[in-house]
Amino acid sequence: MMGKTKKRVLFLCTANSCRSQMAEGITRHFWDDKFEAFSAGTQASSINPTAIDVMKEIGIDISNHRSKNLSEFDGQKFDYVITLCGDANETCPLYIGGTKKTHIGFDDPVKTQGTKEEILREFRRVRDEIKDTLTVFFRKEKIIS
Repeated sequence: MMGKTKKRVLFLCTANSCRSQMAEGITRHFWDDKFEAFSAGTQASSINPTAIDVMKEIGIDISNHRSKNLSEFDGQKFDYVITLCGDANETCPLYIGGTKKTHIGFDDPVKTQGTKEEILREFRRVRDEIKDTLTVFFRKEKIIS
């Protein structure tokens, strides 16, 4: 009996420092049996330390992730390519590995001004929104129940 092949999903953002990293970490943590998750940016940077902190709060360690440029995935096939910010949606090629691109936009918590607590609150909100929105999307796609 053949096992089910995992779906390959690539999350894209501009800098691959926050939202796409959180989406990759959430997908690997909650649906590792269903997905091989990856993330990249249209311009690689570094992982945002606050993103690492708020992910740790829910038991997900992304501190060993690194920011990757989209070009690292040239020629690879994905079942899903999901852009998480408007800039990546506009600058990302429409056709990556034969895959239809899906755009699911989230606010950029890195742009938040305020106290450390206000910034943390915004990062947590976006983290939870990413988890909830991906849950709904993957259920609609009938990948998770």
